[in-house]
This record gives sequence, C-alpha cells and structure tokens, in this order.
Amino acid sequence: MGAGHAHVLYQDRTSAVHRLPPEVKITAMVAFTLAVVATPREAFWAFGGYALLVAVVAALARVGARWLLTRSLIELPFVLFAFVLPFVGQGERVDWFGLSLSVDGLYGGWNILAKGTLGVLASLLLAATTPLRDLILGLDRLRCPQVVTQIATFMLRYLDVLVGEAKRMRVARISRADDPRFLWQLRGFAAGVGALFLRAFERGERVYLAMLSRGYTGRMPAVWESSGAATAGQWLVGVSVPAVAAGIAATAAVLT
Repeated sequence: MGAGHAHVLYQDRTSAVHRLPPEVKITAMVAFTLAVVATPREAFWAFGGYALLVAVVAALARVGARWLLTRSLIELPFVLFAFVLPFVGQGERVDWFGLSLSVDGLYGGWNILAKGTLGVLASLLLAATTPLRDLILGLDRLRCPQVVTQIATFMLRYLDVLVGEAKRMRVARISRADDPRFLWQLRGFAAGVGALFLRAFERGERVYLAMLSRGYTGRMPAVWESSGAATAGQWLVGVSVPAVAAGIAATAAVLT
C-alpha cells in the first residue's frame, strides 16, 4: 500500500509547472476559474485572452493541445445544452440562415461554452501536472476541511483494493452461474453492490482504527506538510497567471 498512486490524467514531464508545489497550482486554478466566471459574457475579447493564458501554461507544462482537446470532451453534454439555448430562449430574436434564434439564448449558450471550456482546460492542466497524492497534500496545506482530505486519502489509497474485491466477487458469482444482465435480474446485481458496500465499510473501519492507534490525527504527517512547501518566489510565479486573468476580468467589467 505504500506504492505511489498515479492516475490516467497525470503527464509525467519535467517542466516548471510540474515543479510548482501543489498548493500553488490549486490556488492558481481556482483563482483563474473565478476570474473567468466573473467576466461579463459580452466581453468576447476577454475569453480570447484567457485562452491565450491557458495555451501559454500548456506550452510551459509540455502538455499537448490534442491531449487537452480529447480529454475536454467530458463537457460534451453541456456543449449540447449550450447549442439548444438559442432555439428555446425567449425575448428578442434574430434570423440566421432561415433560423429564428433568441439573442439572450445565443449569449447564454456562448457563456456556458466559453466559461465551461476554459474551466475544464484549467482543471485538466492541474491534473496533468500534479499527481493525486500531491493534490491531496496541497489541499491539506491549504487547510482544507479534514473530512474532505480524509475521504480523498482513503479513496486514493484503497480504490484499487475495492476494484479488485469487486472483480473477485463477480468471478465468484459467475462461477455459480449467476451473471445478471437483464432488467429482471437486477436483484442479484443489487445484492452484490450491497455486499461490496458492507465489506468496504467494515474494512475502512478496521483500517481507520488501526491508523488512530498509530497516532493518526486526520492530517498528513508533519514531515509531508513541511517538505517541499511553497516559497514566496513560487507563490509569485504561481499567482502571475490568475493575476493577469483578474486584470482582464476587471477591465472587461469596466468596459462592458
């Protein structure tokens, strides 16, 4: 269980962005996203500036555009919703190639598409440059509530164990000619999920009590918290991007 835990989004590279402490990158991503959300939807030029910032960070982190665009397809349901808004929106309408489109719906769809895409790209850059363990460590250094960091830590450390347990239970069930595949066979599947939940709960309780007996207080060990903590210079480098984004958002709010 002491082995490192990687995830499918992490890109193992050597770059200035990868070397930044996790708490700096988390803060920068959240601040950048808030600046994007606060930007008036009519300020089209501002979103171009944000996209340029994302492209610069991606280049510094050596994360390819194709990789980012492929993973950003997770927002596809929201994109589809954004394309529907111009047709169902109310108020003033305009004609475009024989289609009657709502002006407010066009602005609303653009707002969802632009801000959602930029938020997803910023999150992907954070995930691509920061291992999961470091993300939890960064949240802990930022004094995130203990409940959140504890749940995330246990999930990271024991997710593979639960997946393996589920696979073994499925093999055991199939070996007894019980392989629910249809709607009327959901009872067997539900029973398996319930049994897995009980096993996971009991195992988690035992592990948690064992950790408490060894001095666990709900936070990362002090040696982890202090080792590699961000310096003032790293904070200045990390907040440069959200600072520029905040300047763009403020300018857009004044001019709009």
